[in-house]
Amino acid sequence: MFSLKGKSAIITGGGSGIGKAISMLFAKQGAKVHIIELNADAAQQTVTEIEAAGGVAAAYGCDVSNQEAVVNTFSQIGEIDILVNNAGIAHIGKADTTSEEDFTKVFNVNVKGAYNCLYAGIPALKKSGSGVILNMASIAAVVGITDRFAYSMSKGAIFAMTLSVARDYMADGIRCNSISPARVHTPFVDGFIAKNYAGQEAEIFEKLSKSQPVGRMGKPEEVASLALYLCSEEAGFITGNDYPLDGGFIKLNN
Repeated sequence: MFSLKGKSAIITGGGSGIGKAISMLFAKQGAKVHIIELNADAAQQTVTEIEAAGGVAAAYGCDVSNQEAVVNTFSQIGEIDILVNNAGIAHIGKADTTSEEDFTKVFNVNVKGAYNCLYAGIPALKKSGSGVILNMASIAAVVGITDRFAYSMSKGAIFAMTLSVARDYMADGIRCNSISPARVHTPFVDGFIAKNYAGQEAEIFEKLSKSQPVGRMGKPEEVASLALYLCSEEAGFITGNDYPLDGGFIKLNN
């Protein structure tokens, strides 16, 4: 079950964290993985690990906010069966404390970046006559998270785009779903805490961990397992849905 043998998958932001976990698992299950990543060295490191484990992968240094670069990269890759829009950045701030520059940066990476990959990837999926798109949303798309105005905006857009794409390309045999994680422990989270809460790392980590009712952050591998299912043939009847992976945050955090 959950074999991706013979499939070609593009995963953005596959150089670390959730994207890396998805890349590793998809390759393990037989997919040829194409990692699109701003940090080309990180992408190549993931490729090296995949190849060492017997998988097949390739790395592409690309800024997803640049449509011309994205289109060119997708053209190099050619036929695909799966697109995982995972690349994204975070930001701390409320509506009146978020600068226009920061707002635009978050929008360009998280929203325009996903759009650019959809713009370049859907024609390739249509040629194949079928395919799967998986977008990485967030619980911030559906619940209020303190000091995450721009980030929440961007993930709300991802949530809405998922529904739109699922509807528009159903007749082309393309499925589209999204995953909405709560806090997941990645190197990004550690760096984020260190940058914004210097000297309070342990305290903030504990606080963020306990904000999930299960009392811990999620693991990248747990997100990857759900991604594998949603992109596999076993999920062939699923489209236009968002899947919270949140340790009970949305429904049980009273």
